[in-house]
Parts: sequence; C-alpha cells; structure tokens
Amino acid sequence: MSDLRNYISQIMKTQELKTVKTEVSTKFEIAGITAKVDGSYAVLFENIKESNFRLVSNLVGTRKRFGVAVGGTEFNIHEKVISAIKTAKKPKIISSGKFMENKSKNLFSMPIVTHFEKESGPFITSSIAYVKNPETGKQNSSFHRLMPIDKTHFSIRMVEGRHLHRCFIDAKEHGEDLKIAITVGVHPAVSIAGAYQADWGKDEIDIANSLLGGKLTLAKLPFSKLNVPSGSEIVMEGKILQDKTHPEWMVEMLQTYDHKREQPVFELENLYFRNNPIFHDVLSGYSEHRLLMGMPIESKLNGELKKSFPQTKQVSMTNGGCNWLHAVVQIKKKSDSDPKKIIKKTFESHRSLKQVTIVDEDIDPNSADAVEYAMATRFQADKDLIILSKVRGSSLDPSSDQKKLQTAKMGIDATRSLSKRPEGFELAKIPKIDKINLKKYFK
Repeated sequence: MSDLRNYISQIMKTQELKTVKTEVSTKFEIAGITAKVDGSYAVLFENIKESNFRLVSNLVGTRKRFGVAVGGTEFNIHEKVISAIKTAKKPKIISSGKFMENKSKNLFSMPIVTHFEKESGPFITSSIAYVKNPETGKQNSSFHRLMPIDKTHFSIRMVEGRHLHRCFIDAKEHGEDLKIAITVGVHPAVSIAGAYQADWGKDEIDIANSLLGGKLTLAKLPFSKLNVPSGSEIVMEGKILQDKTHPEWMVEMLQTYDHKREQPVFELENLYFRNNPIFHDVLSGYSEHRLLMGMPIESKLNGELKKSFPQTKQVSMTNGGCNWLHAVVQIKKKSDSDPKKIIKKTFESHRSLKQVTIVDEDIDPNSADAVEYAMATRFQADKDLIILSKVRGSSLDPSSDQKKLQTAKMGIDATRSLSKRPEGFELAKIPKIDKINLKKYFK
C-alpha cells in the first residue's frame, strides 16, 4: 500500500476520484478542468493529446483525502503527521524499482502541463528531488518545480538556504555538478513528507515510511547512486550544472505570479517510467498545492504550541490566508496574558505568517464567520492588537519588501476578557435543536 496506484484505488472505492476518457490537452485544458473541480474530487485523465502517459490531479485537494494519504481521517491528520515525525524510520532498500520497466532520454514524453497564460512555460509541479547531504552522507527529499528547456534540460526552482540549495552551493564551491534524482507520481505520503521542512541532515523519506506503516521500499539508481521510492511512476536522474542558469517565473501558492528569476539547470542522464505510467500534476495556488504545503506546517504548529502552551486546543492555517500566511489558534484561556505569549510563539514557529488570531474554545477556528464574530464581539484594537514592523516574512507575499524579505505582521487577541462578566460573551443555545428534523414539519 505504498505507491500512487494503491492510493488511487483507495479513493476510487470511496468515489473521491473521477476519470476523464475524453481527449484533453496539456495546454491550459487540464489546468482548467482541475481548477473547475478545485478540491472536490481527484481527476484521472486517461487520454492526453500530447503524451501516452496518464495524468492525475487533485490527489489531496481536501482534508478528507489528505487524511487518507497519512493513514487516518480528516480529524486526526495532525496526530498522524506528528507521530510519523517522532517515529521516522528508514525504509528498506530493494534491488530494483517498478519504474525500471521503461527507459527514455526525452523529457517531452511526459505530459508536462501549461497552467497559466503568463507563466514562462509548462512546469512539472509535483516533482520531488533527492540529494545526498555533503556533511552527513544522508539523503534529503524536497519539492522543486521544473520547467523544460529542451529534451534533456530543465530549469529547477530552489529556495536559497534550503537543503537542496545548500547542497548545490557546496558542490559548486568544490567545482562540481550536483547529482540528484527526481520522482513524479508517488504515494501522497511521500509528497507530504517532502513538503515538510525537516532539520538539516534529516531525511523526509523516513517520515513518509512511518506514515505508510513501514511499508515503503526504496531502489538505488545506477548513475546518481541515490535511493528513490521503488513504486514511483516516473524517475529522472542527472545533475544540476554548476555554471548554467535559465530565466523562469511561475504562479505561486498565493495564485500570483512570482518575479523573473535566473535558476540553475538540471541535465538529464536517465528517465525511467512504469508501464502505462501516471503523471501527477499539482495546480499551483489551488487546494492541493495549498494543502500539500500548508498542512505539514499546520501539524508542526499544533505540536509545538500544544507542547509549550497546553491550553492550546487547535491551530488552523486558514483557506483565506492561502494555508500559509494566516493562522487561527483556539485556546482555553487561563490568563489574559496567554494570547500575546501564544502569538509570539506562533510567529516564531512559522516565519512566513503575517497574521495570527487567538480565539476561545467556543469559536471554530476553521470558520471564517466564527473568527470574524469573535473579532466583532471580543476584540478591542487599542489593547488587543500587536503590530510588528520590518520583520522577516514570506518571499511569496507581493505586498511585502521582497528584496529584503521584510513584512509587517499582526497579532489579534479575539478572546473574551477574563475581567468582564462571562455571561456577556456566552453564545445562546436552543435546547434539543439537534433533534429537530425539518422534514417532519415541511412536507
């Protein structure tokens, strides 16, 4: 139960996946269909004009399917992810992967999707890169989008200071190209682990193995000598060239265009794929992208805040904040000083956050209406508002100073004041309302 096909079978049984047999194009059409069904269900495209491969999108576009991917439900995602991080264990290595069934030298055999009208080109958006840490010798896995340049070259997007970039700089300083491997089409647990930002020297693939109950197996590649999930649909290996760059710009998770960047170039050595392969496409800025990136951070925040502040009940990275820039923290307040302390800790735990709102335990942190109600009835701007100026923020935010990576942040204490009468904040309830069935009265 550790590859993409197993997961597709699972969500097919619960009618969470729909199949498109009509011929579709990689140029805007697949992106348009994916956007139209945003999150509602996963889509498997079986007839693609430009490729013989199949393509799947929206794999974890809802919390329900995300829960299935981590071996749980939408209600225990954080427990599953936090436990997997704590109990991460190395997968077994086997002699050969299923992806070795076919071999090619042409990147364009894949159905690489053109998503948005003003992007610099089509992009592979689900690609996970594997690299060996030069200091520890251990592997690291992380998400990096790829734009094709020709049949054997991609530009590869890297964030400065993150694992792959640090490995690339180390190789460059030693006058070497950096050997890497790339997978497309893996069990979503591998993608979720790859989106998690583990500490330097830690391998996210161990977290994926834990999420999959220790059933993940890896296979070694001949050129790079790196280990990748044996059930991967598509595997590429090659090297990031030390002395070449290529311009690109793309749509980010805020659904806005990033600025033009010169990015390093990946040169293909081998392309492997399974029989009747399934390519995975993630539509940037839509539900699957936001949940893939945001939910591991939400799990991290839940774990860290509950450990530091036991009065924390739940942390939610909001949909309106693109599951990245805004968080709502639900607490059982013990002291009027609690919210400001928790706001400070939340910002420290995820530096991309721009806004943190603290609410009481009777307010649903996943309901925008409920959170706004708390602000309307429990928040006073002159004493319950914290503003931080010129602090480190997200490079994605177009309203920030993107050159200096500086932004302004806001903390909101929307909890009841303990010095005021509690009845004034109590939400009125109607007895036995849950037992009323309207069909009995309206026929």
